Amino acid sequence: MRGVVAAGHPQSAEAGAAVLREGGNAVDAAVAAVLTSWVTESPLTGPGAGGFMLVHSAAGENRLLDFFVAAPGKGLEKVEPAALEPIDVHFSAEAIQVFNIGPSSCGVYGNPAGVAEALERFGTMPLSALVERPARAAREGVELTPMAAVFLEILAPILTATPEAAAIYAPEGQLLKTGDTIRMPDLGDLLERLGAEGPGFLYEGELAARVSGWVLERGGLLTEADLASYAPVDRDAARAHYRGREVLTNPPPSSGGILIAYALDLLERLGRPPGVRTLIEVMDRTNRERTEEFVQGLHAEGYLERFLHKEALESAASELGSRLGSTTHLSVLDAEGNCASVTCSNGSCSGVVVPDTGIHLNNMLGEEDLNPGGFHRHEPGRRIPSMMAPTVVLRDGRPEVALGSAGSNRIRSAIVQTITRIVHDGMPAQEAVATPRVHYEGRVVEAEPGIDEDALAALERDGWPVQRFRERNLYFGGVQAVARDPETGELSGGGDPRRGGAAVVVE
Repeated sequence: MRGVVAAGHPQSAEAGAAVLREGGNAVDAAVAAVLTSWVTESPLTGPGAGGFMLVHSAAGENRLLDFFVAAPGKGLEKVEPAALEPIDVHFSAEAIQVFNIGPSSCGVYGNPAGVAEALERFGTMPLSALVERPARAAREGVELTPMAAVFLEILAPILTATPEAAAIYAPEGQLLKTGDTIRMPDLGDLLERLGAEGPGFLYEGELAARVSGWVLERGGLLTEADLASYAPVDRDAARAHYRGREVLTNPPPSSGGILIAYALDLLERLGRPPGVRTLIEVMDRTNRERTEEFVQGLHAEGYLERFLHKEALESAASELGSRLGSTTHLSVLDAEGNCASVTCSNGSCSGVVVPDTGIHLNNMLGEEDLNPGGFHRHEPGRRIPSMMAPTVVLRDGRPEVALGSAGSNRIRSAIVQTITRIVHDGMPAQEAVATPRVHYEGRVVEAEPGIDEDALAALERDGWPVQRFRERNLYFGGVQAVARDPETGELSGGGDPRRGGAAVVVE
């Protein structure tokens, strides 16, 4: 086997698989899949978004490349940003979430700089070769799959909030639907130029000035200085241990990774099978660690080590023992043992499309827990905290699983459950990804159909409110996972059916 790719859209997965067939490595394939996702999953990601890539090389190097969104506003003094625009997004009858959009929700994008640096440092193929397929797809158009159409329907209030966004997603006054073709020629031009010149033109020069000017004129905070000073950051991965494995994930200043590490370390210390009650109790204990002190500490040196300190974890495990998150992810493993786990997000998108550029900007400053009441609490240039957590599980130093998820606050619970199903229960990747999930948030246990009813009833008897979903739902995240069988070396992949994911094994 040459490798395996799992991504949020069949065409994204196939783009990565094609690169593996051509002799590229896992990072080459990951970059190809990321660029294609800009076309196939454009509300969720794109050049106006940010992300993280966790790389494990065949030589044993582990690096987390942070190209997530940064807070804007450099060079501005006493500027009152325009009010955020609240939008109700209906995931289902059971799940409604408020997103805030508009120009003042837009942060400094990192995707173009990030993919270029990842390829330069860890890849083997030129960027010019990897933009050809997605540029052509953007110009010729991509047929909307049923799941892609569902996303457009869910995000319709945002995607039709401005004339520029509506021109893409509702070109004749009607939202595109399953089987329709979505065309983005401006994005095709951007991709082609990215391959020819690299990402510099998106951060300095005439195009960067147009992007900044468009946002500032409408009450946003994105300045030319913000763009010119942006650069990816190289970080050491956060580490946890679970059932004899080393788990690598996203470190501070992002929050999702170290909360996943905390949860897995708790499960390890509890020594119990990860049943429904145990998972819910661990989720509850982890949620309670997300205090204001935690949020402030994410930017402090040494906070990771203090948070995951042995005595603190053993104290939390002892307490449990006595008691009985629009994002997309892709994962790639190649035959040599390289792997890349990449999560990118446009938030829920902002509706702010800069004309003739191919850029639909993120709404990362529109999250209430990041900027309560619309107050911009983050210093310009500082990375915005994120739940995104590309993760790699190593067994004896070799990758056994690479995975990540979409889904805001559900990212953590989705990743932890998938890891336990592969590592503890021995499930293949696709089964582990598709198996019903639970989530605990807002003092309510949320459960997909298929979760042990006796376990849910027992939780209710003990005072835990339970909300039962009527069907499997994209609310519970979108895990894309690839795995290597530690005994046979066989590769497998799991694309999350909740979000139309797909996996391709390359023979």
